[in-house]
Amino acid sequence: MKYKIVKIVKGAQVAVSVVLILFISVAGYQYLTVALAPEYDSETMPLNYEIVGKGERNIILIHGMAGTKDYWKKDLEQVTGTYRLLLVDLLGFGDSPKPQSEYTLEIQLAALEYIITNEGFNNGNTLILGHSMGAVISLALFAERPDWFRGATVIGLPVFEGKDQFLEQMSSNSFFDKLAVSSYGKVFCMLHPLYIVKWFKPKNLTDDVFRDSKKHTWQSYYNSLNEVILKTDLYALTKNIINRKILFIQGSDDKVAPFVNVEKFAKSFPRAKLMEIRDGNHQLFLKEPLEVWKAIDNYFDGKS
Repeated sequence: MKYKIVKIVKGAQVAVSVVLILFISVAGYQYLTVALAPEYDSETMPLNYEIVGKGERNIILIHGMAGTKDYWKKDLEQVTGTYRLLLVDLLGFGDSPKPQSEYTLEIQLAALEYIITNEGFNNGNTLILGHSMGAVISLALFAERPDWFRGATVIGLPVFEGKDQFLEQMSSNSFFDKLAVSSYGKVFCMLHPLYIVKWFKPKNLTDDVFRDSKKHTWQSYYNSLNEVILKTDLYALTKNIINRKILFIQGSDDKVAPFVNVEKFAKSFPRAKLMEIRDGNHQLFLKEPLEVWKAIDNYFDGKS
């Protein structure tokens, strides 16, 4: 009996050692990937993007945290005859460069503006469509370059009164959400290759979107969360566009970006429309993309 207990204990020790070695190896590799990456150079590191569609109306599509330009591609063929679409991988995500960078809002905006001007999407007849972190960036881009755009549509906008409110919201979500915003968040980000596997795939993500969510570094994720979402005061940032047309599309069951916060924020914009999607979650676009496109047509071109 004693021999069996000793054998079990030794087996457990080996198992724990193997797991620790795996965690340390993965985290170490992820850390070195960033540490050895070159510093960001805007002139030699343009964003990855593509233009689809031949319509007369322009739309720029900006994905959210851990997303890519392919986030928007579900049923996209239904609107390419109407729109000319600029799909962009943000710096540090998708197939765009992943350099050493602070990944501030200003850096993301400058990288986007370079592509937008080169491709002629700054003609004043362009709409912006952003999801989650991309919604924050969309409003910031609109505020910085109001003459470039007709208006903006934002889905799942994470607007908070401060970091404490954000942390309180995330603490009531999944175990992964809690870890991501905890004091261990940076290490947790380094381990993302271990938990972005099919067994942990959220039900509201498609297989393609979930697979693409690996395409970032711990630095691009962690810094973007803190620099773009947590440090951005959207109320102050958007004062110069409060009279412009903005369509807010928000799910009533969004656990990441609460509906009540967006409802309060949207009241600052007299010409804005708030569209509540009943039972919609943070990934509502993936479930009903054509409803989003219909709402954009109705609001900006009066096709209701």
